[in-house]
Amino acid sequence: MTISPEPIIYGLIFVACIVLVNGIYLVAFGKSINFNNRVNRRLEMLEKGGNREQVLDQLRKEMGQHLESQQIPLYSLLAAKAQKANIAFTPSQLMMLMVVMSGVAFMGLTVGTSTSLPIRIAVSISMGIGGIYVWVSNKAKKRIAMIEEQLPEAVELMVRSLRVGHPFSSAIAIVAKEVPDPLGSEMGVISDEAAYGRDMGETLKDMAERLDMQDLRFLAVAVTIQQTAGGNLAEILHGLAQVIRARFKLFRRVKAITAEAKWSGMFLSVFPLGALVMINLIQPNYYDDVKETSVFIPACLAVAGFLVANVVVMRRLVNIKV
Repeated sequence: MTISPEPIIYGLIFVACIVLVNGIYLVAFGKSINFNNRVNRRLEMLEKGGNREQVLDQLRKEMGQHLESQQIPLYSLLAAKAQKANIAFTPSQLMMLMVVMSGVAFMGLTVGTSTSLPIRIAVSISMGIGGIYVWVSNKAKKRIAMIEEQLPEAVELMVRSLRVGHPFSSAIAIVAKEVPDPLGSEMGVISDEAAYGRDMGETLKDMAERLDMQDLRFLAVAVTIQQTAGGNLAEILHGLAQVIRARFKLFRRVKAITAEAKWSGMFLSVFPLGALVMINLIQPNYYDDVKETSVFIPACLAVAGFLVANVVVMRRLVNIKV
């Protein structure tokens, strides 16, 4: 019994494409683009001699460029995630990377496998597009999770600043200096826009809608209400920080409770496909006796339907709205 190494080679090439894209991204924009950097990207750009207005224009361009390109047919599937991830690449650069990664995957498949040319072309295009999509999706998920984790501490820092007498604009500026990325640069843009005359509540609302975060919407609403009706903003934000922490704690608890069910659902969804692949690798002639019968195709379609139904049902069972 011989097992073909080609599926392993496919997987390695796909992973290599994702790693290569991330390497190009870090080389193009420096280590400050990485979320693990202690100094946020806005401050690093200012320290390198960048003018405050130029830095603001650059960051605003990066934050809005992807949603503006949603009309592009292929890119529309990626625009929302690229916006949440705040990918510094322009939409045209991302699409160019898809082409480059498809070429890299094609060369890898040509060298490492003996697959026919049409299959190599189709698989390489799928790897190029899929690799960029997976990379952007992971970036977006990680960035939103980090902002959600940083937000309660940032709001409490605002509360302490307000209680010692700073105005709210100064409190935002302090958060922009003290908090690392990704929230630090976001707050820095808000601080700069407020300094140039834009309404603070409107700026916070735009950020909340761009990132699609409910906690940021709460913050924007609290600031807007205080601006129009007055009140003790420090006490309002202190209560908001407690609410955000309680929500975050509840999310973590729900995630822990549903973790086993999610992994079970993932296993039940992936196992039939994995079993089918292994059967074809170990014994390619396993279905030869029934392949030509009249019920083979309808049976395959029925099994595929059950698999899709299984995925949908399992996702709905563990998708708990809080």
